[in-house]
Amino acid sequence: MNITYDPSVDILRIILDDSEIDESDEEVEGIIMDYGPAGKLIGIEILDASKRVDNPYVMNYSVAQEAASRP
Repeated sequence: MNITYDPSVDILRIILDDSEIDESDEEVEGIIMDYGPAGKLIGIEILDASKRVDNPYVMNYSVAQEAASRP
């Protein structure tokens, strides 16, 4: 996974997979979902990111602890 912010165009990109983009869809204005083979979500672009997120220059990342037991 790769996350980049380009301030020159104010776009935040979240790349989940390096597959070729087969289709893009903007179901919500300014949020573009990129899909690869078999409809797999491979990326998200947030337009006008500085207006949509608290601070596009800062990212916090954490991994949730796995549940002790799963049903």
